[in-house]
Amino acid sequence: MNVVNTVPINTSRDLRFTSEVEQHTAHLYAKVSKVIPEVEWPIFAPMIHRINHLKAEKNAVILGHNYMTPEIFHCVADFAGDSLALARHAASTDADIIVMAGVHFMAETAKLLSPDKKVLIPDMDAGCTLAESITGEDVRKLKAQYPGVPVVTYVNTSADVKAESDICCTSGNAVEIIEGLGVPRVIMLPDEYLALNTAKKVKQEIITWKGRCVVHEMFTAEDIRVMRTDHPGIVVLAHPECSPEVIDEADYSGSTSGMAGYVAKYKPAKVVLVTECSMSDNVAAEHPDIDFVRPCNLCPFMKKIELSNILTSLESDQHQVLIDEAVAVRARVSVERMLTGWAPGSA
Repeated sequence: MNVVNTVPINTSRDLRFTSEVEQHTAHLYAKVSKVIPEVEWPIFAPMIHRINHLKAEKNAVILGHNYMTPEIFHCVADFAGDSLALARHAASTDADIIVMAGVHFMAETAKLLSPDKKVLIPDMDAGCTLAESITGEDVRKLKAQYPGVPVVTYVNTSADVKAESDICCTSGNAVEIIEGLGVPRVIMLPDEYLALNTAKKVKQEIITWKGRCVVHEMFTAEDIRVMRTDHPGIVVLAHPECSPEVIDEADYSGSTSGMAGYVAKYKPAKVVLVTECSMSDNVAAEHPDIDFVRPCNLCPFMKKIELSNILTSLESDQHQVLIDEAVAVRARVSVERMLTGWAPGSA
């Protein structure tokens, strides 16, 4: 991913917690008061107020992943959700500027779907262990090893990898995408656990890669058993990037949006979301009556995104995402196929 940096233009911004700021952000604090201590709000509120003002001024939107902290997810994000939701919002927005409150592969995906828009990422160190586990050259070698086998690539990958793929998927639509191909064998990259868990739900043979998420690979089946012992009656929801052994111990496995939907529909009295820590805070803010047990595994890359660098990015157009057009043209096809439906032999 290429990035254009510019020099910050605002050196005199006022970030005091004034009565005006308090008044204009009170409705936002009401959303997050159960998960953000009152003592912290005077720190967040001035930046939130400034960011929301700049969005209107510059016709910008912020796309916030489910792993963002609550002050970002609930207070400045215009669209929030999992990778698939953010991809769709990126494709549909009429804003001039998109700020990705997520990691860099998400910013690249937004740029692929909105090539004429300015896409910003607040911190260039917001990477991903999955995205870094594979390269375009790796995919080319796999295709040579398995000629004619379609390559289904998780969106947690670089544009270079997407460009070598037939179609993308997310954790929420992987089964649907693979079944829709109508072929007996697929290559699924790069998350080994997601591929193994998907293989249990489809008839096709799946060839895997050994990429893993730094957060989800930390969870073990024993962790789940201990939680059940310590919290009788708890409902366990696990992300399919966890190991098959963890998924076997869970009551439900689904994407971040799938887990949030489960909580909203079934309203378990006590629940644990076996995924990145901030996800629980964001869902808990919407369901204060539910007891959330929090096994706090943080993604160090997602946590690179903060209100302060979102503000700087908006003020100065800092960290503009650019993709080589030869790569972008091919990568865009694999993402658009995911969004519109595709099978080998179709256009």
